[in-house]
Amino acid sequence: MWVQRTLTLPASRRGFHLMTSRIVDAMPEIGSIQTGMMQVFIQHTSASLTINENADPDVRTDFETAMNHVVPESLPYVHTLEGPDDMPAHVKASMMGASVQIPIGGGRLKLGTWQGIYLCEHRDRGGARRVVVTLMGE
Repeated sequence: MWVQRTLTLPASRRGFHLMTSRIVDAMPEIGSIQTGMMQVFIQHTSASLTINENADPDVRTDFETAMNHVVPESLPYVHTLEGPDDMPAHVKASMMGASVQIPIGGGRLKLGTWQGIYLCEHRDRGGARRVVVTLMGE
């Protein structure tokens, strides 16, 4: 079985936002897959996806702090037409990645106990974000 759907995630403030339940709820076909994979791909260059700790909200704050330290807005960027947060957002998105893959088993995502799927919004006002979710399996 193959299923592919494009989802629009609501505009989020800059930071790291758990999206696991929103994605799973939009893909009820997961429940019928005994063995397979789910890929989530973001169609934007200034936001990214990652999988990490889903329990303690402090992790989200620390992710944002660390990324701003590694990729500060104060560097002498050349690409500045879209504002001071744009080029750093592109760099962060390339570092974090545009997609995640999660195995499916027994009709459920095989995420670890404390893992969740994050939308990493790197712009101050990035707007709604589109992700393409592809399920494959039997």
